[in-house]
Amino acid sequence: SGGVTAEASFISPGLPNMGQARLIRQLMAEVANDPPSGLMHYPSRAMFRPAREAVLTWLKGTPLGPVSQDDLVLCHGGQNGICLALQAILTGPKPVILVEELAYPGFRRAGQLLRADVVPVAMDGQGIVPEALDKAAMEHGAAVLCTSPEVHNPTGLFTPLERRRQIAEVARARVLQIIEDDCYRMGSARAPSYRALLPGQGWYLSSISKTLTPALRIGFVIAPEGRAADLRRSAEHGFFGLATPLADLTARLLIHPEVDRITTAVTARVGTYVECLVNHLGGFDLNWRRDVPFVWLKLPGSWRATAFCQAAADQGIRIRSAEDFADRDSRPPHAVRIAINAQMPMELFDAAMGKLRQLLDNPPERIGV
Repeated sequence: SGGVTAEASFISPGLPNMGQARLIRQLMAEVANDPPSGLMHYPSRAMFRPAREAVLTWLKGTPLGPVSQDDLVLCHGGQNGICLALQAILTGPKPVILVEELAYPGFRRAGQLLRADVVPVAMDGQGIVPEALDKAAMEHGAAVLCTSPEVHNPTGLFTPLERRRQIAEVARARVLQIIEDDCYRMGSARAPSYRALLPGQGWYLSSISKTLTPALRIGFVIAPEGRAADLRRSAEHGFFGLATPLADLTARLLIHPEVDRITTAVTARVGTYVECLVNHLGGFDLNWRRDVPFVWLKLPGSWRATAFCQAAADQGIRIRSAEDFADRDSRPPHAVRIAINAQMPMELFDAAMGKLRQLLDNPPERIGV
């Protein structure tokens, strides 16, 4: 049964190969034959300019406010980007980071790595509650808020413009930096980034892991106005820079004429898997979007999240409990995140969703008290 479990993992999204593997192999061969940055030099800022400009081309249409390639630092995926931004921001012996009460676990891990206290902030259906943010920032003297307003991980919520403006006002008043993690957005941005709303305090980061491939670990951070030197220092002191062939590959890949077609095809294919899932589970309390590679399912009746995850595992299906995204001392909802594994054959995916539907239809008996 080990093979079944591996096949039916919905822990992290599995991206479909819509031609990007072939394109990456082709570009790797070109870079290997004639690396523009050479193979005998340390990375340098000037050497990586084509890659930084390629990232800005890739991000075209993202409402970031005025931005130049000088504001941008290349990094090893989104998680490394979070650490770099925090290293550029945090000072003092015991800094405080604010996160959403349900949040990407990497925010907490980065905070712990940097010996910061991580404090959860209440949310509602539109994201962070501004009054709760103000109270937490004041009480804890927090330095930074980490948030994902376009596609919140794990709930899939979207934070609309009016709420973002309220959050930006709190950040302005409390001198709070905002790190915006935009890694899970596959479609167009639906509202201005915090970097656009709060030019001196908004840090933006993303990667190609949810749109092209997570294998290359290509990510990027854009500093707010006036903070690019701090961000560069974090990267240079930490790892000098990406491997030069990887920067050369980035420069070619992100401006390649095929890339738009490939990312559109990836999003469309993920959408067909989302559709299949919704056909099975749409009758339950499900938050989903066609262009988001996971769904958030609030469990019915007497199902508890840990019991449901265990029952699914017994069927060879691995999903994530709300507990994985919550502070250790909080009481998370009875909900699960199901990532879209579009690398599975559709018939296997369909069968797995059918099994989850059967579990939801047959919750354990309530024990009388």
